[in-house]
Amino acid sequence: MRFRVRKTAHVLERIGLAMAGAACGLFVGAYVGSSIASLTTQGFLLLMMLLGAVGFYLGIDTPQLPFDEAHSHIDAAELLSSAGTLCATLAALASVAVIVLRLEADGAPSWLVLLGWIAGVAMQIVAGAKARMRAV
Repeated sequence: MRFRVRKTAHVLERIGLAMAGAACGLFVGAYVGSSIASLTTQGFLLLMMLLGAVGFYLGIDTPQLPFDEAHSHIDAAELLSSAGTLCATLAALASVAVIVLRLEADGAPSWLVLLGWIAGVAMQIVAGAKARMRAV
């Protein structure tokens, strides 16, 4: 019974992380879409939300390697996960700041936020897949 409760709690946590990632993707999509005319579509918003949900679901809380002498090398999945989380949330924070403070949304910073978001969630997805493949 305790195993089922722990498993359920873990699944609920992962769903919450996916929803947080989708919300971050929505903010990035809204900011980038408001300044780059060709990206002002519902499909773009949905894509940003989907990338965020998958990235945050897979990339946060990856299974870690055992910490002992046999595994003293750098854990690439853990490094990618943390760097990806930082990049993605920094892009989301910048997007929220621009939206809430009603700053001018121009081209170059928008492209930088978009690239940071895509790089961040890509690192999270790769890290999560890598960590889960070695755990099996």
